[in-house]
Amino acid sequence: MRIAIIGSGYVGLVSGVCFAAKGNDVTCVDLRKDIVAQLNVGVPHIHERGLPELLKSVLASARFRATTDVHSSIETAEIALIAVGTPSENGAIDLNAVRQCARQIGAYLATSPHHLSVVVKSTVIAGTTDTMVRQELEHSSGKKLGAFGLGMNPEFLREGEAIEDFMEPDRIVLGHEDERTLVRLQELYAPWNCDKVRVNTRTAEMIKYANNAILATQISIVNEVANLCAAIGGVDALDVMRGVHLDKRWSPITSFGRLAPQILTYLVPGCGFGGSCLPKDVQALRTQGESLGLPMDMLNAVLDVNAAQSGQIVSTLERKFGTLSGRRTLVLGLSFKPDTDDVRESASIKIVRDLLRAEAQVKCYDPLAAENFKLAIGSAANRIQFSSDWRHEIEWAEIVIIATRAQEYGELTSLQVAGKTVFDARRLIDPAAVPTADYLTIGRRLN
Repeated sequence: MRIAIIGSGYVGLVSGVCFAAKGNDVTCVDLRKDIVAQLNVGVPHIHERGLPELLKSVLASARFRATTDVHSSIETAEIALIAVGTPSENGAIDLNAVRQCARQIGAYLATSPHHLSVVVKSTVIAGTTDTMVRQELEHSSGKKLGAFGLGMNPEFLREGEAIEDFMEPDRIVLGHEDERTLVRLQELYAPWNCDKVRVNTRTAEMIKYANNAILATQISIVNEVANLCAAIGGVDALDVMRGVHLDKRWSPITSFGRLAPQILTYLVPGCGFGGSCLPKDVQALRTQGESLGLPMDMLNAVLDVNAAQSGQIVSTLERKFGTLSGRRTLVLGLSFKPDTDDVRESASIKIVRDLLRAEAQVKCYDPLAAENFKLAIGSAANRIQFSSDWRHEIEWAEIVIIATRAQEYGELTSLQVAGKTVFDARRLIDPAAVPTADYLTIGRRLN
């Protein structure tokens, strides 16, 4: 199948190379000439495990290319996927890029008899595709729906696992406003053997938001319970959650033994959720609800708990030390999760800002995200030392904070940490493995 993908960011590029790997002919569009040039020689501009190898493979097979020209990309395409960014503006999503894409595609359709299915893959609130996108296409083309197709196909990609998630999905949502687009989407996804949900575009849009809002709610309720456990004393929230996990509705018991679904990883105490999806999507859903006169009390609470959660680290350390002024502190992990360079809404930004306000001496380490972190934290970066080898910093540090759950930080148990304070904000290591250190975490009161 011939596909044009407008936008070669995280979603667009991963989708493009994966569709090409399945035998489709794919053209990715990006306005940035330097990005297009990079992609056409096999150099991705985003970090994602397995992406460089897959990009080189589909380029070699001549099934993938990049261009800056929207019209040339869609003149032979059967489907045009809109995969541009929808950044957050005061809690609402900014649809300007989606709107501009629809106008450009509509301008092409105005001069061509070609029937094209326009499918939104960007994350947009319910009611966007069948109103704003449709209106822009109809106005720019002078044609009505039917002369072109319209659909919505949300993505469910986890950063660091995006190639696997795309190639081995748990479900595919086929949102459509016309039968011809549904047929094309079914053909496009025919190689995938998984549940396929066929719905209208509004339902497809809402599935994406509901999915992320419910995941975020689980994280926030667990963190609120963890904070209560710490306040009560004599209770470890991780032990509490292990007991909760054994409920057969979370971990079904089968003839092969007990299952441990991945959803349980969202039911562990920590320092909050971040990234490009959960915070933005929960905020957008709340904003949409409030615009319709709904109070959205639950989503407000989810966001409030999450906003305050990273503050647990410094407040706990201040209860222990009295003051952090001058304390030598090493922060391990700057991205919002391991194996990515994405620092958007990362808890580490808040943790480091809190440490600097407390006048601690701060060193940071991350194998991928240091440069993005410097940009995100701005001028405060001048007060931070960024290390290229965290293991060599252990002797210097009085306090070590594990801020992301990267497995390499588990090596801390084999290093000399006697007399140091280890704050394991992600419950990565067993406290018994660092018996000579003062082990602190979220969800357990100081001894």
